[in-house]
Amino acid sequence: MGSAIGRRHAIMLGAGAVGMTLALRTGSSDRSGQGDAKLRWAVDYGAATDPVLARHYEMLVLEPHHPRPIAPLRGEGATLLGYVSLGEVEKRRPYFAGLDAAGALGAANPDWPDARRADLRHPAWTAAVLDRIVPQILNLGYDGIFIDTMDNAEAMERQDPLGAKDMVAAGARLIAAIRARFPAIRIMLNRGYALLDRVAPSIDYVLGESMASRWNFATKRYDLLSDSDWKWQADRLRAAKAINPAMVVTTLDYWDMADTRQVAALYARERAAGFAPYVSTLALDRLWPEPSG
Repeated sequence: MGSAIGRRHAIMLGAGAVGMTLALRTGSSDRSGQGDAKLRWAVDYGAATDPVLARHYEMLVLEPHHPRPIAPLRGEGATLLGYVSLGEVEKRRPYFAGLDAAGALGAANPDWPDARRADLRHPAWTAAVLDRIVPQILNLGYDGIFIDTMDNAEAMERQDPLGAKDMVAAGARLIAAIRARFPAIRIMLNRGYALLDRVAPSIDYVLGESMASRWNFATKRYDLLSDSDWKWQADRLRAAKAINPAMVVTTLDYWDMADTRQVAALYARERAAGFAPYVSTLALDRLWPEPSG
């Protein structure tokens, strides 16, 4: 989707291997007996995450490149995931120049011109992800990664069927390679529906972004989406859950947080569907507690 979630900075394994990685990762991520809806999670790409609020969550998705310690943000037994964009690279990232020189980057994202789309088939991109990008996040103390912009693979294939041939398959191979290299980490994927069924055995969490509401860039306001839009995502999330029942299904909706009644309604809708919800503003630059009462 060229995802909105990653722009907050100015947000098939073989059968034997699948069994091995799922066995390694059972435990806190296996909520199939409790229901995913009980998970309290949030995303905050701001540099000043409130540690008091942060410690109330069981899982947090954070921007790992802020120069700060993350230990004060970790609640007891909590999982912290560092953001990584696998479908494109922003020019400000330290590895941008090397990847550009290697020919691993394609055209700019028309919606985000400071980002270039990554050629998921290129060995230099695979090496950068496995040898540099993911290890750097883990070395900061994160328990795993949050993968964004994988919808780019489908978009590139659709726009250039010959030049971007097998991009979706390459994206699935890259996620499988991350799992094989780092078998015990937590992995969360934002959407990526074209490859979700293939990577479901390799991930611990999947996110349905803008499930029931979104920011409308044309009208400059928050909109509620149609029931059919919601069902389109829900059907794909549930199909992936059927493949990997231990995988936790999460959702992210956007709204004006002053409208506490609608925010509460968004939480209630997603939780009633069995999903673990979080609601925030488009900025995703601070934590917003769920309305009480």
